[in-house]
Amino acid sequence: MKQPRAWQRMLSGRRLDLLDPTPVDIEIEDIAHGLAFVARWNGQTHGDWPYSVAEHSLLVEAIFARLVPEAAVKWRLAALLHDAPEYVIGDMISPVKAAVGPAYGELDKRLAAAIHIRFGLPVEVPKSIKAQIKKADQVSAWLEATQLAGFSATEADRFFGAPKPEVIAGLCLHLRPPVEVRAAYKARHAELLAQL
Repeated sequence: MKQPRAWQRMLSGRRLDLLDPTPVDIEIEDIAHGLAFVARWNGQTHGDWPYSVAEHSLLVEAIFARLVPEAAVKWRLAALLHDAPEYVIGDMISPVKAAVGPAYGELDKRLAAAIHIRFGLPVEVPKSIKAQIKKADQVSAWLEATQLAGFSATEADRFFGAPKPEVIAGLCLHLRPPVEVRAAYKARHAELLAQL
């Protein structure tokens, strides 16, 4: 019986094996392009453009820097790349991930490991750093929910926790076309790599 195809041809020309991804097949151009076209909130946001995972990742990195200003640059890079596997597997909302089960988590983990190795990060991010990135992710979700996805602040507080005012001060989300978000993501990635 013929095995189903488990690889994807990337725009860079790389052939990424989803079952056994290798760092040599990871390119930031592919990640930035894919994430710029993956919509958060299943596309259920206000505006003329979808709110992309690339835009979300930029926000999470900025919030992480506010939460942990003394963090090493490599952990800021880890924050930027925290959802990078979604350039291939998409952004599933939590209820869908729960329905799919552990297979989604394993695929995400394999891709994240290859991405981390490719950009000089450890396969496993320390638990304390991972917890701070998760906190930044939740603050980002609160902002997205209240500014773009139609949640009231009370409802967002219940699902994501109320953020500290100083952490979200001045953060106003603006939707941009994918080409602009892709360029911003690549630029931020390059800035962080240059600081390592």
